[in-house]
Formats: sequence, C-alpha cells, structure tokens
Amino acid sequence: MRLEPNSKLQHWQHTHTFGQDQKRPGELRTIIVIIITATMMMVEITTGSIFGSMALLADGLHMASHAVALTINAFAYIYARRHAQDIKYSFGTGKVNALGGFTGAVLLAIFALMMIWESVERIIYPVEIAYNQAIFVAILGLIINGASVFILGHHHNHADEDHDHHHDHNHNHHHHHHHDHNLRAAYLHVLADALTSLLAIVALLAAKYIGIVWMDPLMGIVGAALVSRWSLGLLRTTSTVLLDNQGPEHLLSKITQCIEDDNNKITDLHLWSIGPNIYSVIISVVARTPQPPEYYKDLIPSSLGLVHLTVEVHEWIQENSNN
Repeated sequence: MRLEPNSKLQHWQHTHTFGQDQKRPGELRTIIVIIITATMMMVEITTGSIFGSMALLADGLHMASHAVALTINAFAYIYARRHAQDIKYSFGTGKVNALGGFTGAVLLAIFALMMIWESVERIIYPVEIAYNQAIFVAILGLIINGASVFILGHHHNHADEDHDHHHDHNHNHHHHHHHDHNLRAAYLHVLADALTSLLAIVALLAAKYIGIVWMDPLMGIVGAALVSRWSLGLLRTTSTVLLDNQGPEHLLSKITQCIEDDNNKITDLHLWSIGPNIYSVIISVVARTPQPPEYYKDLIPSSLGLVHLTVEVHEWIQENSNN
C-alpha cells in the first residue's frame, strides 16, 4: 500500500490539546486569591510577632498552609496549559486538572485532621484566650475569606460553560467545562477558611459573654467534620477521573441508543474522562451490513462532548443452525 504525501494526510490528523492550551478563568481567579491570602498571611504573622499575639500568629500560619494549597492549584492550571502540546501526553493534559483537585482534597483532609487534633488538645488542656484579639482576627479572616470565596465563586463554573474547546476533529465540536475539579479544590480551601472564621466568632462570643469556654474547641471539631466531608466528596470525583472509570451512565445510554438497532449491536464500549467534561470513547460495533467507521461516528450527536472517537466495525456472521 502506497502512502500519500503528508500534506494529503492532514484530513485524518489532529492535535490532542482539546482546548487545554487556553487559559481558564479559574486560573486568574486563583492567582488573585493567592495574592490576597499571602498578603493577609504576612500582615498577621508580622503583627502577631510584634504584639505578641498567638491568635494572630496562629491564624497567619493557618493561612500560609492554605496559600501553599492554592499555589498547587494555580500550578496545575499553568502546567496543563504550557504542556498542552506535549506529545508525551497521549490524550492531552486535561487530567492535570483532576490531579490538582485530588491534591487539594488530600491537603483539605490533612488540615481537617490538624483541626481535630488541636481542638481535642484544647478540650483536654484548656488555654487562656485573649477574646478581643481572637474575635478581631476571626472577623478579619471572615471578611478576607468571604472576598476570596466571592472571587473564586460560582463553583458550578458558569463562566467556564461558554468556553469551547477547539480541535481538529470533524465531529463533536461543542462541549463545555462543567467540572473544573482544580477550581473546586481552591474554592473549598477558602470556603473552609471562611467556615472556620465564622464558627470561631460564634464560639468566642459564647465563651466571652456566656462563659461556655468549651464551645471554641467544639466548633473546631464541627468545622473539621464539614471540611472532611467536602474533602471526601472531591477525592471521590477526582479519583474516578484519574483511574479512568467508565463514563456517566447517561452518555453510555445515549451512545448506545444512537448506534444500536436491528442491524447494529455494540459489543464493547469504553468511555472515560480525559479532562473537565471531556470524554474519549472507543466503540466496537458488530453489523449485519458493515459501514465505514465515519458512518457510525456521524450517528452520535456532537453536543455530547466526545473527542477522540474511535470505532471499529465487525461483520455480523450468522452461524449455520444445521451444524
């Protein structure tokens, strides 16, 4: 078989960036929040050291840990974008998004365990609380973290929904980012900080004016339990992407409905995520009257957001019932 010159093969060739080379809205929002968090961290650590306030110093170090986590999320965005054209990644760098989200979820779980440990220690060994300073820190933290939540907000990623991937397939040109796991991890970090500040305000006011001192560590445990729940949810969703779990049932059903009839049957179907709401699919079709693979690809609506669609076709051989 004689191959045509490369220029004539371009119709069957395509890139594997799937839009990952484009800057995501979540990247800029995450960087802005990192700057805000790092600035507040430096202010609290500096003033805590100058005025001898352990409350300010502790909160500053707490914000430092979240600044590190947010930096990992920002790095994931930048790395995925800069390496989108790297041929070492067979299906592009879309999974870096899930990896960033998974890492953020692990850090959330670690922070939750640290909160529980510190809270239990405070219950067993109570310490004197400088209420006025602590309340001031908590209110200031709530304001800063509330602003960060607003910046990272819309965690359903409405802004991303209008951002289309561009690739060279002649099918499936329209799909959206509904699952930016990396942005969700960053969002949960600042939400956890905001929740911690809110619970701290409630606990400190109760301790100062009613004398319920144990409310402070108790609220720490409550906050840690909620953060743990968020972490487990994010770990579950990101791990399914990283482990190439079978894609959503509604997509599997839709693909099957589009292809199968009396003449065509799907014998093998692999659907997996290769990025935020981006799916690759391999289909084996057995047909009584086999058609070219493009025929079966065209049966699948482009609105499903499938990329790198591979179809193999086999002839349906009728067995001889007399044998």
